[in-house]
Amino acid sequence: MSKPSPSPKDVVKYLKRRSGDLLHLHSDSGMKPVEEHADVKSGPCDRLSFDVGVCENRNSRYRPSMEDVHTYVANFAERLDWGYFAVFDGHAGKNAARWCGSNLHNILVEKIMDDDNVDLRENLNNSFLEADVQMEREVQGSSGCTAAVAVLRWEEEIDDSESEDEIDPKTTPFDFVPTKKHKRMLYTANVGDSRIVLCRGGRAVRLSYDHKSSDKLEQQRIVNSGGIMLKNRVNGVLAVTRSLGDVYMKSLVIGAPFTTCTELTEQDDFLILACDGLWDVCSDQDAVDLIKDEMDPYKASDTLCKLAISKMSTDNVTAMVVRFDTRVFAYSEPRRRAE
Repeated sequence: MSKPSPSPKDVVKYLKRRSGDLLHLHSDSGMKPVEEHADVKSGPCDRLSFDVGVCENRNSRYRPSMEDVHTYVANFAERLDWGYFAVFDGHAGKNAARWCGSNLHNILVEKIMDDDNVDLRENLNNSFLEADVQMEREVQGSSGCTAAVAVLRWEEEIDDSESEDEIDPKTTPFDFVPTKKHKRMLYTANVGDSRIVLCRGGRAVRLSYDHKSSDKLEQQRIVNSGGIMLKNRVNGVLAVTRSLGDVYMKSLVIGAPFTTCTELTEQDDFLILACDGLWDVCSDQDAVDLIKDEMDPYKASDTLCKLAISKMSTDNVTAMVVRFDTRVFAYSEPRRRAE
């Protein structure tokens, strides 16, 4: 017998949570699942339609310091059941990654608050570009970082005949209930080789683009901008062709991100955001297969980190797993797009 769909009252109880909860974690040593941190209660819990687990490892055998940073925000932009998730992989020091971990989400919030009707992909693009400008003034040294960012939110689909009943997005949504009008949307943006992978029906779907010096299109862009490629590095220095920071190479290594927009369905189980410390030794599908039966995102992220270390990754390793609760789709019933 199938389980009954949740009632509106049940969904309200399930989604209620105070706005703007932030959990920003960084560690300089060892393997740190998020559950080990004292401030874990500041993050998402079972009252939201998603849960998050993060694990990081300095990989002390090869790396003297930890340059990865990760951030997530529950009820992002003062919107109930929205989420912001990000992984930043620093190079030439940790200043750029730390700055992005503390500031990029605030830049995006300001743009959303200014005009909630602007396509979120445009807001993500403009936020990355603005971050680059601010970092030139505020970040000391020549460090840079790759970035993988995802935003999870509800969107309401309104018919013209029902436009008078549209919910004001700037109201405090403590009585929000997803209905058949609502769609669960996932937006992503990335620069560099930190990667975002969605598990859809057990299949790995990459939602990011690897901006590497080995990429033919990026090579041509670098050359057209006056740079040279030496040993698969920009001007013989950087292995990535897009990043935030890296002020001394900004005319070549730009901060314009690759962006995507995906409508989620009940087939979408979880999202992985991770730095190249994982992806250098593990394929997208192997990562999905490894954790697809692990419902606890904390344990899933820990499993991915341990895999990377066991397969002799030579970089810092950070893995974030966002597990979606598909029970909300029993009530909201989002549209299906043709594959």
